[in-house]
Amino acid sequence: MSDLFKSSTAEAGSEAAGAPRPLADRLRPTALAEVVGQDQLLGPEAPLGRMVAARRPQSIILWGPPGTGKTTTARLLSDAFDLSFEQLSAVFSGVADLKRAFDAARQRRRMGRGTLLFVDEIHRFNRSQQDSFLPVVEDGTVVLVGATTENPSFELNGALLSRCQVLVLRRLDDAALEALLQRTEAHYGEPLKLEADARATLRAMADGDGRYLLNLAEEVANLRTVKPLDPAGLMAAVQRRMPLYDKSREEHYNLISALHKSVRGSDPDAALYWLARMLAGGEQPLYIARRMVRMAIEDISLADPEAVHQALAAKDVYEFLGSPEGELALAQCIVYLATAPKSNAVYRAFPAAKRAAQEYGSLMPPAHILSAPTKMMKNLGYGAGYNYDHEAEDGFSGQNYFPDKMDRKQFYIPKETGFEREIAKRLDYWSKLRAKRSGGS
Repeated sequence: MSDLFKSSTAEAGSEAAGAPRPLADRLRPTALAEVVGQDQLLGPEAPLGRMVAARRPQSIILWGPPGTGKTTTARLLSDAFDLSFEQLSAVFSGVADLKRAFDAARQRRRMGRGTLLFVDEIHRFNRSQQDSFLPVVEDGTVVLVGATTENPSFELNGALLSRCQVLVLRRLDDAALEALLQRTEAHYGEPLKLEADARATLRAMADGDGRYLLNLAEEVANLRTVKPLDPAGLMAAVQRRMPLYDKSREEHYNLISALHKSVRGSDPDAALYWLARMLAGGEQPLYIARRMVRMAIEDISLADPEAVHQALAAKDVYEFLGSPEGELALAQCIVYLATAPKSNAVYRAFPAAKRAAQEYGSLMPPAHILSAPTKMMKNLGYGAGYNYDHEAEDGFSGQNYFPDKMDRKQFYIPKETGFEREIAKRLDYWSKLRAKRSGGS
């Protein structure tokens, strides 16, 4: 169950007297206006706000991290549209459960009542199970509200996505989390015994998850401490979870992208932060080391030829020392890469050369640079007129090395950064010599 809650006496009455209920359940919102942190969806001019105002329910996919209001929003939408609410979890449901839900929805429809079918973790259904939704969504038997923490573009069938609007819920910001803490204090009738810094720490520990924040707040409220807790006291008193990170899913790609782009953007502090996030989440350090080698050749390259050696050395050090000591080698390398001069000149030059190779096909090299190991080849002119560069003036003959039927191309254009500045000077010098000795080809 998700999410951000405000008291509901009707729901409380349905519970057995005295049955324990988590604070998050007791503070369940009773109206869409009480859901915090999602104004981009629920405001008067936002998609769900307009949908409710028009009284025209549509099937939707709610995509967002845990504790942002997906289940609560679905329940409140069923109330707003006066639809029967039916809930399934893709983790525990199969084809038989779907068939029963569809049959029940058809029966209600014959009696003049619609159904909002909420499917939690909808991405866990396989392709054929997802396809089973298509006819009942298309003919209006159900209004489907699917919830997922995974990117729908990767996890859901295109046919299902074409029939649903994907709405993105944001992780709760600091203001939304503070609003939940104030609801908690109103519920208990007293402020939480936290110093201002500890209160900020509590919000940070929630990591944008409203349900988790309320669980933490409930722990604090039950401490019965007299003196307000400082940050250290808070950390000692409540359980802190690991940062959200799934090495096989989107968060993995989001964080490695953030790390790579921070290095490319020459920001060592941001790069260190993302490196720490990935390691804290349990990422394999050698995966990060491989990515750093890629950064060295893709984004730094000949602007600092030492970068790739640093990346390979960091990989070797980590393999030798392991964690946690070897992680310092990764951190050192990340700082080196982030502060190195950057160039993608080779990264751009090689694809251009590959395109030219495809465009011009199987052109022969010019005869003067062909080897002539046999007499017949010599008689055919192989190697004739070749100038040995080491014996040429300035060690540069200026001969043509492209095919005779292909104009000279410039694929590699060095940048005015780092070591490539020196390479650019050499290329310019050789270009002038080549123009002077153009008859030598």
